[in-house]
Amino acid sequence: MTSQPLQNKVIVITGASGGFGAALCSALYQRGAKLALLDIDDTALALQLKNFPDPTRAKTWHANVCDVNSLRLAMDAAADYFGAIDIVIANAGIDLIEPLTATGEDSFEQVIDINLNGVWRTFRAALPHVKASSGYLLAISSMAAFVHSPLQASYTASKAGVWALCNSIRVELRQYGVDVGTLHPTFFKTPLLDNISNNAAGTSLWGAHKKFPFTAVSIEDVVNAAINAIENRKEIVTVPRVNKMIAYAPGLFRKFVERIGFKENNVRQAVAFAEQARRHKDD
Repeated sequence: MTSQPLQNKVIVITGASGGFGAALCSALYQRGAKLALLDIDDTALALQLKNFPDPTRAKTWHANVCDVNSLRLAMDAAADYFGAIDIVIANAGIDLIEPLTATGEDSFEQVIDINLNGVWRTFRAALPHVKASSGYLLAISSMAAFVHSPLQASYTASKAGVWALCNSIRVELRQYGVDVGTLHPTFFKTPLLDNISNNAAGTSLWGAHKKFPFTAVSIEDVVNAAINAIENRKEIVTVPRVNKMIAYAPGLFRKFVERIGFKENNVRQAVAFAEQARRHKDD
């Protein structure tokens, strides 16, 4: 497929003011895109907008990915403001590091509702507009869609669900000229990774993300991969690119990573740390 330039393309992104969202928005703006910045944090959005001085090329809207009506209002307003919506990036997401023994129902369901249901709501709200433009939908998933870490049942389930969701709707939407893709980065430097690095359970599992198979990549690598996915309307992009073989044979590589990456003693220690942290949180 011929690469499409992003100049004057209208791009909607949820979770726009977060670490990765903000970095991606800056890169897209530099390439001439028009940005509809959606987030639940109005203060962060207001600060972010100062980086984009041209009001004809960037505007913010409050939107909650747990509320489809909120998303519909934002999508409709963005389409009215810019005249169309060409690309939608479902980026909003959260993480949770807790074992089954310590995870509450509310915590588990919150991750699923934001990370998985939020993608569905985002795409559903955007659908009339991307159908009209024969546009492109991109969901930010994770390598966790293929390799399922202990203490991350909610997160890995949500990211695997995003992958499956996009594979399903891709076939449905072809008739409208709409393409659907997923981006699957490994660990990279964001506030989300900082939370993991500062978590005793996470450190027990993944160390400092400096050794295979949990080596971190730069946020620039992930931003560039996302732009490549958008420009070429890719179905699936992994970061680093070599991880694509894991996406094609997840069952095989999952067992390999489990064997070399998740030693029994490390998992036991991580569970103990997480259970202790949960007890302190509940006290």
